Amino acid sequence: MRYFMRLAYCGANYHGWQVQPHDCSVQQTLEQALAMVLRAPTPVTGAGRTDTGVNAAMMIAHFDTAAPIADCRKLAHSLNGILPRDIAVYSIFPVAPDAHARFDATSRTYKYFAHTCKSPFLHDRSWRCRPDLDFELMNEAAARLMDYTDFTSFSKLHTDVATNNCRVTHAQWTLEPDGQWVFTITADRFLRNMVRAIVGTLTLVGYHKIGVDEFCRIIESRDRCKAGTSMPGHALYLWRITYPYPIE
Repeated sequence: MRYFMRLAYCGANYHGWQVQPHDCSVQQTLEQALAMVLRAPTPVTGAGRTDTGVNAAMMIAHFDTAAPIADCRKLAHSLNGILPRDIAVYSIFPVAPDAHARFDATSRTYKYFAHTCKSPFLHDRSWRCRPDLDFELMNEAAARLMDYTDFTSFSKLHTDVATNNCRVTHAQWTLEPDGQWVFTITADRFLRNMVRAIVGTLTLVGYHKIGVDEFCRIIESRDRCKAGTSMPGHALYLWRITYPYPIE
């Protein structure tokens, strides 16, 4: 039997989603909890691989069991009793045997949070920027992301992916009622470090260090060294994942 799990986590205490040889990861922590409750090793496959410190307001993962789970709600409750407080399981539900949390996903949305004034409540979940950051100009540059498919310039070097092509369908900075700025970006897939590199390069536009045309030339160069710095992970959230079928 195959099951999907919808969960969320704060990434501050983890070296990303994926199992690491010597460091704690979200996947490893989840697999240990499942093995304890189900009394059998239970590998978990996630919809994405968030980097160190990156958060997920929504993550979908799948796992298999030899026999049907009698009560999925009870299993979620038991897991939440074992898992640390920075990982929460919201629901578990059966899916088709060939359903895949990663390969079936049709889009993923990330949000990057920024604030312009010192705040004792935002420092660990949002990036503090200078108040002169030109968000309007950054939106002009962000809109150009939809004109491209090859995002090598924003990818971590030496990854094992077959292609650096992605289809971005939305990219925009918006001002929230609480005064925070939020960059929302949606694509069919993302490369490692891609969102943080995009935001880092957009800030060069926002501080008037480069123009929109130069931003485009950086994309066209397919050279990571020409793009901006990778932004801190604590302000980045995997926000939403869509599938061609309903998700509980």
